[in-house]
Amino acid sequence: MHLKVLGYYGGYPYNNIGTSAYLLSSGEYNLMIDCGSGDLLSLENNLNPLMLDDVIISHYHNDHMADVGVLQYYWQLHKERPNKDILPIYGNNSNLDIVSSFNWPNSTVGKSFDASTKLELGPFIITFKKVHHPVPSFAMRIVEKSTNKILVYTSDTYYFKELDKFSENADLLITDTNFYSDKDGKKWHMTSTESGKLAKNANVKKLLLSHLPQNGDLNQLLEEARIASSNQIDISLAQQNLDIKI
Repeated sequence: MHLKVLGYYGGYPYNNIGTSAYLLSSGEYNLMIDCGSGDLLSLENNLNPLMLDDVIISHYHNDHMADVGVLQYYWQLHKERPNKDILPIYGNNSNLDIVSSFNWPNSTVGKSFDASTKLELGPFIITFKKVHHPVPSFAMRIVEKSTNKILVYTSDTYYFKELDKFSENADLLITDTNFYSDKDGKKWHMTSTESGKLAKNANVKKLLLSHLPQNGDLNQLLEEARIASSNQIDISLAQQNLDIKI
């Protein structure tokens, strides 16, 4: 399976790059994970949006779902749909009004999940863990059935110990890394140091730092994560259109 980074900033687009969104592909199957601000354009530059098979939204903050509406319009305004007639969009069941808004006549359909859900989407099996954020937010553990390769996406959360087990032995871990190591006080996102620590504790093969800040030197963020991991993990910064073979 391959992961393509479509957008990686937290909060708002910056420097012509959108907020959180990823394209996960296996064979001819395409799953969009989150759909933040500015990400439909990025998707169009990589894949015909009508070739999506499913979309899944980790939580209901606009930097993770702002472009869902325009993606629905895209499907509405294009009648030639090579993969399927209706695009499923999955969201957690904490707000069923939002899930209902994913229903768009003859275009998209909203479907819900919670922490107990086990989704089988094409070549993938997805399980969830509720994490810690001001709104209900769900980490995802995605297993490719044919290879048993594992992708874990933390969604937005501060670090807590149970993430170690949920992320265990992932081939790729994507962490919400919105803060440098010197961040103090209340945190709803992880620091660089916490991301590196999580990767080490969970014995992952690769770590991708994402949901990045718009300020500071991101190479410092990377170095702090490497130090926290004891330089035992392959760690990289998210970049637009970065393609990772998992």
